[in-house]
Amino acid sequence: MDFVPATGTITMFTTDWCGYCKRLKKQLDIAGIGYTEVNIERVDGTPELVMSLNNGNQTVPTILYPDGSAATNPSLAQVQAKLA
Repeated sequence: MDFVPATGTITMFTTDWCGYCKRLKKQLDIAGIGYTEVNIERVDGTPELVMSLNNGNQTVPTILYPDGSAATNPSLAQVQAKLA
């Protein structure tokens, strides 16, 4: 499965219980930034993908950008700057 998002959007790896994920989703919605949410507890292979992006840690939210780079628990400003 290819999780690299379209230009101007992000893929956000989350869990149901992640407060930081909920906060960032709300901020992205308000800012009008498109995202695809992928729950790592429900999609096979995604925990390993997140671990590969975070030095072996299953840290969420992990963001995947259109250029293939990733960020762990970024602020809204960091996401906006990366997409600009």
